[in-house]
Amino acid sequence: MSERRIVIMGAAGRDFHDFLTRYRDDPAVRVVAFTATQIPGIDSRMFPADLAGPRYPDGIPIVAEARLLDLIAEQKADEVVFAYSDVSHEYVMHHAQAVIAAGADFTLLGAEPTMVASIKPVISVCAVRTGVGKSGISRHLFKLFRERGIRAVDVRHPMPYRDLLAMRVERYASLEDLDALGTTIEEREEYEPLIEEGAVVMAGVDYTAILREAEKEADVIVWDGGNNDLPFYLSDLEIVALDPHRAGHERAYHPGEANFLRADVLVINKVDSADPADVARVREAAARYNPAAEVIETNSAIDLDGSVPIAGKRVLVIEDGPTVTHGGMPYGAGALAARSAGAAELIDPRPFAVGSIADTLAAYPHLTEVLPAMGYSPEQLADLEATVQATDADVVIVATPVDLSRLVDLGKPSVRAKYHIEDREGGRTLADVVDDFAATHGL
Repeated sequence: MSERRIVIMGAAGRDFHDFLTRYRDDPAVRVVAFTATQIPGIDSRMFPADLAGPRYPDGIPIVAEARLLDLIAEQKADEVVFAYSDVSHEYVMHHAQAVIAAGADFTLLGAEPTMVASIKPVISVCAVRTGVGKSGISRHLFKLFRERGIRAVDVRHPMPYRDLLAMRVERYASLEDLDALGTTIEEREEYEPLIEEGAVVMAGVDYTAILREAEKEADVIVWDGGNNDLPFYLSDLEIVALDPHRAGHERAYHPGEANFLRADVLVINKVDSADPADVARVREAAARYNPAAEVIETNSAIDLDGSVPIAGKRVLVIEDGPTVTHGGMPYGAGALAARSAGAAELIDPRPFAVGSIADTLAAYPHLTEVLPAMGYSPEQLADLEATVQATDADVVIVATPVDLSRLVDLGKPSVRAKYHIEDREGGRTLADVVDDFAATHGL
């Protein structure tokens, strides 16, 4: 029987995981290419032969998603597997229709066939959209476990922006580890706050090998999901974050809706800054579509360091990149902090943007009051620095989880806006969830 020829559509994360867990060793399948989007520069690389295995001695090409239909024809592809996240259902189905029209099957893999089982208890933290506050929940869980004397290792969704083979298994336990490996802003935004809490963070490309290493030093594994992807690990407890600032999105995005429907615990975050009517809409959706899940409400408290006055100033706000780009939010914690502190104006970054930053702002026209912290490469980091320095702001608010001033010369007075999960009065809390989990698993 001839091999079934497959193209995997991805964004340098879920696509590689699906290949490694589902297709690498399947003699009935030949993966002829990955396509890539969302991540700048990924489409000019190869998936390494040493990771792809003996059936792929030359590795597997990674090409731009714009070439998908050409690939189907050139490679005589039988099937296209869609393997990335934080996209609308309409977006997925338009791609499906194009693939079907080109003569190939269109596939969405199920959640559990690609999940890796652990010998240790696993909690997964996922979300229905990028920018819900999932990472803050992961940090809060780590703190709760640490206070109880339980060793947790945080395994983060892939961020493979550098050499894929060198990144096969990564372990970060200090800021020096981040410096030594030349991590991007996007990686630092996820890793640095956890490291500052004393956490060990693991990530990379081969998530079976990563899990086996994490199990050696953990009492419990915390899967820290990215975008709104499904967990890579079979979880004993699935926590999913909901965003009342985007009420209704819990049923409109892939695969966030699957997370919403699978969740054991639903966390409605940012309740303190959301419209009460939108909080009620999200609460009602949870009760209707996942009535078995426990629902917990939390605040996303913002701390402004106060070293530079904001009131009456013209402020440039730098927000977490993924939240305001493909996450679709026109603002984040920095904009909320600036307004709360009495800023006279939020600077529109577009007239000052240079190079790749100008390209990013053109691609996301809803960004008129905040600047996304983009730093996928040294060149893009230089463009970000030049853009910030060119603005006529009085003050810069850095609302990324990473201390951006360590990486670029902002050229202006700056303050950091940090955010953390905060319990709301009344009802159960995440601490109660952790206590129940610990008791159930003998931790």
